[in-house]
Amino acid sequence: LAAVNRQLAVAPRLGDKPSLEAVHRFALALIIERERAQTDSGALLAGLAGAVTAAETDADRRRIAVLRSGIATHGLSNALPHFRLNASQIHNAVRRVIDLEGEPADAAQRRSHLSAIHTLLNDVQPVAVDFGALAAERASAARLMMTIAQILKHVDGTHPVRFLIAETETGYTLLAALWLARHYGIADKLEITPLFETASALEQGIRVLDDALRNPHWRRYLKRIGRLTVQFGYSDSGRYVGQLAATFWIERLRLRITEMLVSNGLADVELAIFDTHGESIGRGAHPTSLRDRLAYLAPEDARARNQKAGIKVRLESSFQGTDGYLLFGSQAIAEASIARVAEHVYALDVAEDDAFPDYALSDAAEGADAADDPVYAKTDFALEFFTVVRQDMEALVDDPGYAALLGTFGPGLIDRTGSRPVARQSDSGGPALITHPRQMRAIPNNAILQQLGYLANSLHGLGRAAGRAPDLFRDMRRDSVRFSRAFRLVQHAASVGDLDVLRAYIDTLDPAVWLERARRTQKDGRREELIVIAGVLDRLDLAPNLRRLFGRLTTDALSLQAAAPDLRKMSVRLTLLHAIRLALIHRIWFTAVHIPGFRPQAGVSREQLLERFLRLDIDGCLKLLDEIFPVTPDPTLGLNFGEPAGPRDVGTYEAEHSGLFQPIAKMFTQVREISGMIQHEVGAFG
Repeated sequence: LAAVNRQLAVAPRLGDKPSLEAVHRFALALIIERERAQTDSGALLAGLAGAVTAAETDADRRRIAVLRSGIATHGLSNALPHFRLNASQIHNAVRRVIDLEGEPADAAQRRSHLSAIHTLLNDVQPVAVDFGALAAERASAARLMMTIAQILKHVDGTHPVRFLIAETETGYTLLAALWLARHYGIADKLEITPLFETASALEQGIRVLDDALRNPHWRRYLKRIGRLTVQFGYSDSGRYVGQLAATFWIERLRLRITEMLVSNGLADVELAIFDTHGESIGRGAHPTSLRDRLAYLAPEDARARNQKAGIKVRLESSFQGTDGYLLFGSQAIAEASIARVAEHVYALDVAEDDAFPDYALSDAAEGADAADDPVYAKTDFALEFFTVVRQDMEALVDDPGYAALLGTFGPGLIDRTGSRPVARQSDSGGPALITHPRQMRAIPNNAILQQLGYLANSLHGLGRAAGRAPDLFRDMRRDSVRFSRAFRLVQHAASVGDLDVLRAYIDTLDPAVWLERARRTQKDGRREELIVIAGVLDRLDLAPNLRRLFGRLTTDALSLQAAAPDLRKMSVRLTLLHAIRLALIHRIWFTAVHIPGFRPQAGVSREQLLERFLRLDIDGCLKLLDEIFPVTPDPTLGLNFGEPAGPRDVGTYEAEHSGLFQPIAKMFTQVREISGMIQHEVGAFG
């Protein structure tokens, strides 16, 4: 412990860019005290095992056993290390030693890339890694591999490090990562993990793994490390193919991975599945109960097939956001959460509680064995149903109206999520218009849909899919445990969404609606405000795409309503929150049109500023207005400059601040407060 503390004392601070001297100092501290600091938990575990035996009371034995189990699970760390980068970064790092043109994911280049990386793997020799090489390296993937090598060498070498590769769409990516790992001497301590979350990855994932498994180097690597690790991301897959479709495409891929391991003689290799999902239904967190959430991620049938094949499966799931923290927020809640997890992992036969009677299954369905679930017997229904949902959701994502819906003022309704901004900046300093959902992250994408009153990523496409076989759809809801559990997510999404609410937001961005209000109003001042707002919206030119989008969503929603007439409506309480917030937004706009004219400042004209106000970039606008209309007095007043005082044309703008800017700031704070209330009503915390 003393050695580790001395190492920490010279460690570069988080967030600082360390000098070469600081890196050199830290490296020497790690190397000199490596043996004293201990880098493997074996000795500690042996000592604790002896301490359990020697303990005099049950309480002491329990405390030591808990400590020992934590070290056995996490080594010398507080958690298992987990690194992530994109496939393209792996490709770039290997491109320095592989003489090939084109992209590995290109079908025309596939075989040549697989052949080239196989040749490299035939004769790869590990190189030494030191902190000097790490400091000098520029390629992200190579630098990350070196970092992991140094962690395993100097900090904790107890467990393999998880190395997650996003956007994995070719087996070449896995083989290239294996070459890098062997090049830096860490292949036996690195879990190379593909992340399958896009529509393409979910469909092509089995080919990706199959291409890798055809290579003897990859098969030997899996045998040596003893585990195949894959990760599924419900957040991105849900927003691209629809949340309900995503769970079934993921399950389909899981079943095919099981078959692939058996056919390749790898049933003795453990399958580790890491499911990520966010804090709400649009990101894969089942809304009704923890039991449902876990079974939604790891269905009974998939687990039964793994067991029958003799494949040991490690299930991992993340509890993200404050939703996750809430489940462990007190001793009682934490104990209940752990109990539900244990029931799921060990398949304990416990009765479902009555907390969610509106979503209850029939007795016959609840007691059905996974092997008898009709959704697996009628494979044609499941494949066609979820293919339709996926097709419709993919078409929705590519609809320019959908990007306009998400990106116009949606980001302004929510607090910043994650470490990156929702969208890049425009030339005028404000956020640029989003032209495709891929330009924003999954977290704000989902959060904005909640704020606009219609959870399209959990609802869209289901109407057309159900309408193709309405009788079979009703039978599945009644008799299938798997299908009805997934549909409970849809039921909740429907209960917190309303097309009338969505229409109100879309109308707010339609200049024709504001001009119609101007035509009907009797107040001259209000008429002028309405006309100005209509003019700004006309320049944004969002209405045509938004109207077509609303038609698309409405058509499918009407079909879903016909197929599932029991879906609940949005509560009056939630509807009122949307209505009050819309009134505040309109009042902000009415106030903003009274901002006085000014010469362009920092390249921003008054017209551009009004556009930013209508897109709810309120904080950025108010900051700019503070500079254009200063409220601080002229600092030269009262100073004697040795000559008769000249004219001072530096006025202050207290009236504008008290009458315009401060009221706007107050109303926008209320807008954000209501957004928080809506999150809680939907069931998303964070």
